[in-house]
Amino acid sequence: MEKQQTLVRSAFFSGIALHSGARCTVRIQPAPENTGIVFRRVDLPGKPEVRALACNVVDVRRGTTIAEGKAVVFTVEHIMSALNAWHVDNCIVEMDGGEPPIADGSSLPYYRMIEEAGIQQQEAEAKTFTPKQPLYVEGGATKIVLIPGQEKLSISCLASFKGCPVDPQFHEFILSTEGYRDEIAGGRTFVDYGDLKQLLAMGLCKGGSLDAAAIIHDGAIICKEELRFRDEIVRHKILDLIGDIYLTGCRITGTVIAIRPGHPKNVELAGMLLREIAAAQ
Repeated sequence: MEKQQTLVRSAFFSGIALHSGARCTVRIQPAPENTGIVFRRVDLPGKPEVRALACNVVDVRRGTTIAEGKAVVFTVEHIMSALNAWHVDNCIVEMDGGEPPIADGSSLPYYRMIEEAGIQQQEAEAKTFTPKQPLYVEGGATKIVLIPGQEKLSISCLASFKGCPVDPQFHEFILSTEGYRDEIAGGRTFVDYGDLKQLLAMGLCKGGSLDAAAIIHDGAIICKEELRFRDEIVRHKILDLIGDIYLTGCRITGTVIAIRPGHPKNVELAGMLLREIAAAQ
């Protein structure tokens, strides 16, 4: 049986947050067995904590936000995605702000941060879960089904954005640490130009730039550097899904088929899984 894992040593990363535009330092610390993933706001009195679970999600607009009491953390999905890829079961994610750095818009900086810290195996058995029956969520253009399976987490994803020069995009991925690094971690955040104008009008994206995202506009993709993948949009969608599904507190196995996924339905699926996990205990 696989064992739980944590980091060998702490590692940190600093940068500008996407929506607030504030500078934040993230420090991921090792934690004992059965701790799970816990976010700690060291900038607030008492250093309040929130566990990274679907039941603590309070907002899914433009990212996944978790909160418990005074501890509120925005856009946790990129960190959670990298932790899932490394099979980190237990750690404390300390932050001196409410939103982690957007970095280059991908999870690659967090993947490398964990790699630098190192992974150590613990004694307790890893918590894995697959549902007894297929689970299905849908809403609008989004449809996601999880088919039970005991071996790995496999994701088949279709993404479609109006005005994107490569549309639709499809990618299949079986979660592994090395495969995630090569195929998924580098996928950057994308935004439609019309949505960007709306976000700016709402006072969001204060820390946004072409260093951190690519813009879809009038049949073109505008970014500072060349696309890392021809189908970079769908790879980022898989990145987000891997992060959101880790809000179950378990290593989920099975086959996910996702059509135009987004945070609202990703988190709804994670919530269904969390309830099934609780019922099975």
